[in-house]
Amino acid sequence: MDVFSDLIRGVRAHGSLFGRSTLSPPWALHFVDGAPLTLCTVLTGAGWIVPEHRPPEPLRARETIIVRGPATFTFVDEVGTRAEPLTCGERYATPEQGGTRNRLGWHDCGGDAGDGAGATTLIVGAYPVRGEISRRLLDALPIVLRVGGGDTADPVLDHLAAEVRVDAPGQQAVLDRLLDWMLVCTLREWFDRPGSEPPAWWAAQRDPVAGEALRLLHTEPAAPWTVSTLAERTGVSRSTLAKRFADQVGEPPLTYLTRWRMTLAADLLVEQQSATIADIARAVGYSDPFGFSAAFKRVRGTNPSEFRRTATAASPATERPVPAPTTPAD
Repeated sequence: MDVFSDLIRGVRAHGSLFGRSTLSPPWALHFVDGAPLTLCTVLTGAGWIVPEHRPPEPLRARETIIVRGPATFTFVDEVGTRAEPLTCGERYATPEQGGTRNRLGWHDCGGDAGDGAGATTLIVGAYPVRGEISRRLLDALPIVLRVGGGDTADPVLDHLAAEVRVDAPGQQAVLDRLLDWMLVCTLREWFDRPGSEPPAWWAAQRDPVAGEALRLLHTEPAAPWTVSTLAERTGVSRSTLAKRFADQVGEPPLTYLTRWRMTLAADLLVEQQSATIADIARAVGYSDPFGFSAAFKRVRGTNPSEFRRTATAASPATERPVPAPTTPAD
């Protein structure tokens, strides 16, 4: 599995807030839910995004932005608009607030909303993000990123615009899948854009040595890896692997592996409440639970049991099976 696929697998639209709104000036939409990720596309018209504690940024038609939470933000027709902000989010945009609230979100919740000249049409999706794996992806993103713009055809965007208008069986599932597709495409385009400063692992995936090593570590994280065995699997010498990996990724391969194992373990500790510390240790490649606990505390700053208690209190777990371990490392 490649690094990006591994990190984004916990970022999924599942019954998300998803809305289409057509607005005529003046208008202002204030998003207050603090979603970890919010994706917004301007279908027609233009406007401004005003992130909390950051300068406003203009938005153009066919442009997509992603806002990283938990800070709130506002979409406005123009900076300094006289419009009273309409509070939007999972709990808002009721008919009393000037919008039509339904299970998919909100629509036509602006002043005299319509499709006439000067109207701006937005599609917005808010993402829940679960687990420490996906948190590593969030940490690699700026507060606001943008892609697109111009007249380039985008069939996914066109399908989203059409689907959000209808009410048919399976609509939420269709929108969830389209939103996932759109998020992946948006992030890939932004990571590849010159000047975007993507995380080191993004470019490293294209390196024939470091990229193959990353793929192996993510596909078999519990395998008893050493620099020698990793070098053998990638077809280079130990010294070549160590240097190429450190140059491309920014840290030695086994240091990266330890941090990745502890990220996997952090999610398992919360998601699999019936598993013992020894079970979790074996699942991520440790035969010795004491060695695992020491590594976990060194990387995460707390021991596994305390992490589980704190994380579970903050977010009740949904259990999934602990993956079957390969031959564990000591």
